[in-house]
Amino acid sequence: MPRDELWALTEDAAILRVVFKYSDKIITFLPPDSIEPEALQQLKNTSESPVLAHHLAVMPDCHFGKGSTVGSVIPTSGGIIPAAVGVDIGCGMIAVETIFTAGQLPDNLKTIEAGIERRIPLGAGAKNNKITPSAEPRIERLEVESQGVNYSQYSDWHAQFGTLGSGNHFIEVCLDESGKVWLVLHSGSRGVGNKIASRHIKIAQRMMEVQNIPLKDRDLAYLPEGTKEFNDYMRDLLWAQDFALANREEMMDRAMTELSFTMYKEAGHELEMEKQRINCHHNFTQMEHHFGKDMWITRKGAIQMKQGQLGVIPGSMGTRSYVVSGLENPLSYHSAPHGAGRRMSRAKARKQFTMEDLKKSMEGVSARLRPELIDEIPGAYKDIDEVMENSKELVRIEHALKQIVNVKGD
Repeated sequence: MPRDELWALTEDAAILRVVFKYSDKIITFLPPDSIEPEALQQLKNTSESPVLAHHLAVMPDCHFGKGSTVGSVIPTSGGIIPAAVGVDIGCGMIAVETIFTAGQLPDNLKTIEAGIERRIPLGAGAKNNKITPSAEPRIERLEVESQGVNYSQYSDWHAQFGTLGSGNHFIEVCLDESGKVWLVLHSGSRGVGNKIASRHIKIAQRMMEVQNIPLKDRDLAYLPEGTKEFNDYMRDLLWAQDFALANREEMMDRAMTELSFTMYKEAGHELEMEKQRINCHHNFTQMEHHFGKDMWITRKGAIQMKQGQLGVIPGSMGTRSYVVSGLENPLSYHSAPHGAGRRMSRAKARKQFTMEDLKKSMEGVSARLRPELIDEIPGAYKDIDEVMENSKELVRIEHALKQIVNVKGD
């Protein structure tokens, strides 16, 4: 494929080894022929959006999603596409490097697993029986940031604060290449983010219909910048992103408390146990400056990776995750993949795999396996090491993490 135009955009031919120009509006960081046809059609549809400001950047973990392809970076001007941000606003990762090593952990890891499950409600409709002392100041801050909007109209977010959810969300105890202990957590904005996003997606769709704006996919409906609808969405979006971040922090603090009881038989050592804490969203939008102009950069299943910025790229349950630092690749809008990415639907995974397959893939990991998790089996996801190989112009691998405890909701 021609590289001269790509070189002109970057002025650095060295970064073009794993970059492909599919069209004038689509640049991929994986071979285009490896992209599933449905996802490729989504990319084509998105590339014809009236508000597209430059090329789409397609991440190595891309796969078919709702409205827009998961694993795509979408620059827009004059409007934002709510479905491109997605319904799990602010979903992302948090990782803590602890002071401990593998040899200091108890032989029976089930105690840590059960303790985390006891402290953090799991599952799609999970709620807290009571608001914990650590959650109270965070909830109060979110109330202040709500600007008078009653977000309880969407869901009981107070009770859901500090809960994990289901699907590919998880809490893990991991070991890095030198045997250091990490805690890693993946979660988002729970029910309140979903309801907020769904409301604004419908508003955008109605606006397109009223204004008679043709779209390749109605989920590509956008909110025109400068309108009340756009401003309302941005207010709610930023709040939901803050909720998702605070929710991860709360759960990580609870997991660290459990680790404190394991290692010290009491709480209160959490801060001295941490060497570093890394946070990153992978479903969000913000104004950024690229290719000489300001534009809204929407990352749907992608993380921001500026030079030296730290992030976390998780694999599936049973496979490695990676702590990475950014290379600030201009063609990706300083972005990188958000994880392994699915290679098949949940329905197909449930038909193809069995409990025996799940148990075999999770050998050596302390986890409460049950039939509801079959669609989360590693075989349903892309090879994380292949994703990372295709990401070598986007990030530098700092640590490889292998889980020894995995906690998930149904």
